[in-house]
Amino acid sequence: MDDIRKTIQAFGCSKFAPMEDFAEGKVVIQFEYRGRMVQVEASAKGYAAAWLRQNPYSSRMRMSKVDHERRALEKGRIAVWSILRDWIKGQLTAIETGILSFEAAFLGQILLPSGETVMERVSSQNLLPAPVDLSGGKRG
Repeated sequence: MDDIRKTIQAFGCSKFAPMEDFAEGKVVIQFEYRGRMVQVEASAKGYAAAWLRQNPYSSRMRMSKVDHERRALEKGRIAVWSILRDWIKGQLTAIETGILSFEAAFLGQILLPSGETVMERVSSQNLLPAPVDLSGGKRG
């Protein structure tokens, strides 16, 4: 969290608010840059589920299945902060070097006056066509 704060502060952001939702297993970071509020979310539960797919429980482990799942969630809680730190730093570096504009780097995460992100609005209004799989059929 401190690394994220230092990075966005050095970039010139004027506000920073980290939040961890323990019940939902989410980390939410908000910051403001030149009047634009940005909200970035990451799921520790999502990371834990991916970790469990790669490291499935086995009865040969020296822990219970519940403890194994608890361990995965703890790994997720640590990982999401690192992932957000690296992603935000990468986006800000792309902006600083002229690869992307601020809007292009954070378009989906920009908060609208309604409190929803641009991506949430786009999704709720079905403004993007559904992805197409390699066989040519549409995905749901």
